[in-house]
Amino acid sequence: MNILAVIPARFGSQRFPGKPLIRLGGRPMIQWVYEAALQCPAFRDVIVATDDERIQECVQSFGGNVRMTRPDHPSGSDRVAEVARSFPDADVVVNVQGDQPFVKPENLSLLVAPYLDGERPEMTTLACLLSSPAALQDPNTVKVVLNLKRQALYFSRSSIPYFRQDRPAPVYHHLGLYAFRRDFLDVYTSLAPTPLEQCEQLEQLRVLENGYTIRVNLAPTPDLEINTPEDMAAAEAHLARMSDASSA
Repeated sequence: MNILAVIPARFGSQRFPGKPLIRLGGRPMIQWVYEAALQCPAFRDVIVATDDERIQECVQSFGGNVRMTRPDHPSGSDRVAEVARSFPDADVVVNVQGDQPFVKPENLSLLVAPYLDGERPEMTTLACLLSSPAALQDPNTVKVVLNLKRQALYFSRSSIPYFRQDRPAPVYHHLGLYAFRRDFLDVYTSLAPTPLEQCEQLEQLRVLENGYTIRVNLAPTPDLEINTPEDMAAAEAHLARMSDASSA
């Protein structure tokens, strides 16, 4: 099984400009993500996809593999697809989000496990149980609800579902990692952006709105994401805990 991992990275993030180049523990964030992806034994190649020369130079400085892409892609997965066209032998293409510097290699392996087990879902992603009431209301925490086959019913920045009665129902925190069957990635990126996708600013809704399915594998814990400058404090604290654990 030939699995290609691509890390889309753009400088002009609306909420956090220059995010891939912010430094954690003396290393730029894109280096943390790249080196974590290299640790996943399922990946044959790991590539950073960017449209910014500053990010290109940064990746080259630490010996990473980087490809320049068009600047006008509407989503990260569209940028991933451009790079994937240079790897026609890839069976599966993974979109590793560039804002998860502490992504666990075991979670990346879990993401592609169905393909390694001989299944052929159109697309897979990860989620974990959401237990924080504050996160349920936080628009930066994307929620997903599933059917009984662990396929996504809907993703939202809003609190879903609405608990009209005091009945238990699981709510999951979507972890922004995606794997695509190669032929489906080409289909997906040929589709026009859809109304719900544009409303929520969640590219995965394009898949559901067009009648395709997303298999959701459940991870035990989330990986810390950096979406805004305010998230840096949590990242630094996490890094300090990692340092303390390694020196204990």
